[in-house]
Amino acid sequence: MTLSPLNQRRWRNFRSNRRAYWSLVIFCVVFVLTLFAEFLANDKPILVKYRGEFFTPIFTFYPETRFGGDFKTEAVYSDPVVQCLIASGGVEACFDRPEDMIEEIKENRFDVSTEGFEKGWALWPLIPYSYDTPVERPGAAPLPPNGQNWLGTDDTKRDVLARIIYGFRLSIIFTLIVTTLSSLIGIVAGAVQGFFGGWIDLFFQRFIEIWGGIPSLYVIIIMFAILGRSFWLLVALTVIFGWVGLVGLVRAEFLRARNLEYVRAARALGVSNWTIMFRHMLPNAMVATLTFLPFIVTGTIGALASLDFLGFGLPSSAPSLGELTLQAKQNLQAPWLGFSAFFTFAIMLALLVFIFEGIRDAFDPRKTFS
Repeated sequence: MTLSPLNQRRWRNFRSNRRAYWSLVIFCVVFVLTLFAEFLANDKPILVKYRGEFFTPIFTFYPETRFGGDFKTEAVYSDPVVQCLIASGGVEACFDRPEDMIEEIKENRFDVSTEGFEKGWALWPLIPYSYDTPVERPGAAPLPPNGQNWLGTDDTKRDVLARIIYGFRLSIIFTLIVTTLSSLIGIVAGAVQGFFGGWIDLFFQRFIEIWGGIPSLYVIIIMFAILGRSFWLLVALTVIFGWVGLVGLVRAEFLRARNLEYVRAARALGVSNWTIMFRHMLPNAMVATLTFLPFIVTGTIGALASLDFLGFGLPSSAPSLGELTLQAKQNLQAPWLGFSAFFTFAIMLALLVFIFEGIRDAFDPRKTFS
């Protein structure tokens, strides 16, 4: 697809801002990696070969009996017995001495020909823990970083790095959904107010004044108490109270532009109001709109982290960066929790702010490529 000359100029302007461009590259790489978090951090193997067949535990439920075990519940792949059953092809001796059997198989001291079983193997993710997997390490939690847990564990012995990977993905997806929906509603509402003015503008302004005065935090707490905490409920409540952020800015731009000559000429030619608003006037208001978007993005991330920190955000089972921050506060003797939370938020917010600054400059007609 070929870009128009205007969009080509905008892309050149964005590329010329090296800080924004490289921030976009780094952010995209990190975000794409976290989209495949199950392949990076998981307590289930990516691929298992057992008796000549291949299995994908991260996608499919397999009972332990499928690998020669006794239980019909899902196989616990970190269990030495299950690992021995997979590696040996289902040898019953695994139930008596799984660790010894695994060592025999690794050192090729296990005689496959005489036992009549085929060796198997499991391909594990780089981090063999999911965000809710308890870590088997001696000592009182939280545990410091080591070769097994690169960023240590939290106060319930869950791997911090795995929770950061899943929490980063969850925070960005939440922010993108909320920012997109809030911006669409706010831009439409502000455009209608600024373009038509009069009683429509007066009514909307009074409504926004009343709506903006509602204590959103209390409403979220009440709704969670009634309906229970969930991701989509939090998205809906955040959008309901967050769309007013862009209204004033877009309204001011449309009030300024509605009496300009190109708008009056379009009206004289019979162009519809919606075409004038969103094809001719909105592009001219995008610079001011994009200038405010970094505040919406960072505010949304901060709001999610704050709610999780206070215990009124995502469900307790969800991988939450705000909950990690709360643990850092409650466990001052474990500085790795505070450093992990701080650097995660600092890097995430810095990259997003730099990206939106570049987008703002790219849409500014006064900026030219050099």
